[in-house]
Amino acid sequence: MPLARESLLDAAWTALARRPWSAVRMVDVASVAGVSRQTLYNEFGSKDGLARALVRREVDSYLLGAERALTGHPDPRERLAAVAEWTVTAARSNPLIRAALTGLWSERLPAPALTAVPSSVAVPAQRRADGPLPSPAELLALVRDQAVGTLTAPGAPRSDAVDIARGAELALRLALSSILAPVGAGGVAHLVRETLAALPSLMAIPGA
Repeated sequence: MPLARESLLDAAWTALARRPWSAVRMVDVASVAGVSRQTLYNEFGSKDGLARALVRREVDSYLLGAERALTGHPDPRERLAAVAEWTVTAARSNPLIRAALTGLWSERLPAPALTAVPSSVAVPAQRRADGPLPSPAELLALVRDQAVGTLTAPGAPRSDAVDIARGAELALRLALSSILAPVGAGGVAHLVRETLAALPSLMAIPGA
């Protein structure tokens, strides 16, 4: 039931914006979504399953935004600056993305386990809900690998991919530091541009 699933996740997100996750009741989520509580349990199995699916949806949204940021400019340094800026913007506007990126889960938020948990409900949706969530390091690695795959030209030497990976790692680490301690004038994009400009290897990549 894709529509019911999305409605339930939307209802859970709305509830989380109004009260701590510990105070969110499954029956209220189901009521707001316009489905039965049994439908909610059929989809997610438990409150923790709902939390895991909600976090996964927000993480997937962040990754999709990172993918878009990596395709919007011919200069690879500008693309990395864009993905850093997106990372900071997404984390500041979405507490679940911020927690997923930093590992800092406040008492208001759900904190589902990163590892997979056994499922007693043999339905596809529940298996997805019980799948592993990425750790902060794994999440950054996914974006770094996105950058390498997008910015490395076909047939380019391996050194290009290594340089892009290094540049992406720097950009993302600067973004993380800016989430925790906001930077001044110019924001994180300016900081990333200045840092990557000092990397001659990245500047030598075609398009830089």
